[in-house]
Amino acid sequence: MITIGVVDTMFARFDMGGAALEEFATCPGYGETFTVLRRTVPGFKDLAVAAKRMIEVDGASIVIACGMPGSAPVDKQCAHEAAQGIMQAQLMTSTPILEVFVHEDEADDDAVLATVFENRTKDHARNAYWMLFDPEQLVARAGQGVRQGFGHAGPLTTT
Repeated sequence: MITIGVVDTMFARFDMGGAALEEFATCPGYGETFTVLRRTVPGFKDLAVAAKRMIEVDGASIVIACGMPGSAPVDKQCAHEAAQGIMQAQLMTSTPILEVFVHEDEADDDAVLATVFENRTKDHARNAYWMLFDPEQLVARAGQGVRQGFGHAGPLTTT
């Protein structure tokens, strides 16, 4: 049985871990080929260690790390530092950790922001699934301007 890890934060204004679990539950093999383990930490600076522990202690084959940086400049700096920690944890474990951050100022309207949270989290959960079980799905989307959260940008074409 393969384990997929989901680590999220209390600080986020949306239940990102719950959205990831909902998406994984719709994937073929859920409960038969793979299980999902969820951990919640206080803030996004805690994600890297929690993800690394999921890999090293719990045997996760991939982890999605979900968090919400606030809108203040210090929050953006802390998000950068948290992202660096996540990248370092990936390198130390040779295991993918997909960073799923939604910045609080990505939308002024709370309903739009909630949609971005839900879409980005579920899209990355599906990406994690495809990375493990169906990587050709990702290859098919290469160069297509696929975004997680907002609408797709679309591909560029040559003249």
